[in-house]
Amino acid sequence: MSLKHAVLAALLEGEASGYDLAKVFDVSVANFWAATPQQLYRELDRLSEAGLIAARVVRQERRPNKRVFTLTEAGHRDLVAYTAGPPKPTAVRDELMVQVQACDEGDASAVHTHVREWMEAARGKLARYEEMRERMLDGLDEAAYLRETERVGPYLTLLRGMTSEEENVRWGERALAVLAERAERPRACADRQPVDADRVG
Repeated sequence: MSLKHAVLAALLEGEASGYDLAKVFDVSVANFWAATPQQLYRELDRLSEAGLIAARVVRQERRPNKRVFTLTEAGHRDLVAYTAGPPKPTAVRDELMVQVQACDEGDASAVHTHVREWMEAARGKLARYEEMRERMLDGLDEAAYLRETERVGPYLTLLRGMTSEEENVRWGERALAVLAERAERPRACADRQPVDADRVG
């Protein structure tokens, strides 16, 4: 997946400025695609040049004029073609998991701290996602919302983010408990004797 299609999909919500899209990516899209404002502005220029989005200038009093963007018919066709193809496998690179993998021979206390901070960040994300869900539902129950809403995509991706962070919290709690238990007893390898190479084989 490229940033191109993440931007096109975000513009399905309607006309937006680069600033608006940066907020969307920081909140609504953050659970499955990250991009800096600089990357977004560069991508908007590319998409505009390719004819996939249209830009217009909005004049503002007391503030600089701004450009707002909308999907073109070509942009809609591009999204249709994109959704028809199979998604690429997700490439996972998680530095915390490498640290956890090495914690038995590394600084287990520091890893415990890293896991705790990571889990608290997950709880913070989950709280934000739950607030977004409440705003989305706007007093409706889920069944009523899904019957009435024009687009289910944003709700489904939000649910994916929520379940991901819920699982992160569950794993973090379990990992902290295991690390704490290990810290209370001698390391399993502490009493091991060096292997005598002459006795092997």
